[in-house]
Amino acid sequence: MRRIVAICAMVLLLSSCSQKAAFEELADGGCSSEQAKLVQAHISSQIDAIAKKDWKLAYSFASPGFRSGVEIDQFTFIIRAQYAMLVDNEGYEFGACTIASEKLVQEIAVTSNAEVTNLTYILSVEKEVLGVDSATASQPKLEA
Repeated sequence: MRRIVAICAMVLLLSSCSQKAAFEELADGGCSSEQAKLVQAHISSQIDAIAKKDWKLAYSFASPGFRSGVEIDQFTFIIRAQYAMLVDNEGYEFGACTIASEKLVQEIAVTSNAEVTNLTYILSVEKEVLGVDSATASQPKLEA
């Protein structure tokens, strides 16, 4: 049992070190492959929690700044009202990951009810912890 606890502690320590190193410098431009993997894992975990309607877990992936202004009941209402495609998602694909003004920007295409919704996630790093600040649906482009 002690061995299992020690292994778990090492995994947590190593993953936090990896996250810290990946986000020490957030220079404008494209995300590094390590940054993109961490951002995608973070967002995937939140989307998967939303799909399971595990609101407490999904809320935990929000940034401290977001959580300071939005309580969990408000978060749940917003997701159900404006982001139903995440609750009922049939899958999602990640697009470009970029950095602008020390924020990480991740494009995602979410499939729900045979429709694709493009979302732009904005994430921040506060005290070496990654968190979701917002997700915005892109306006559909009209063809001429």
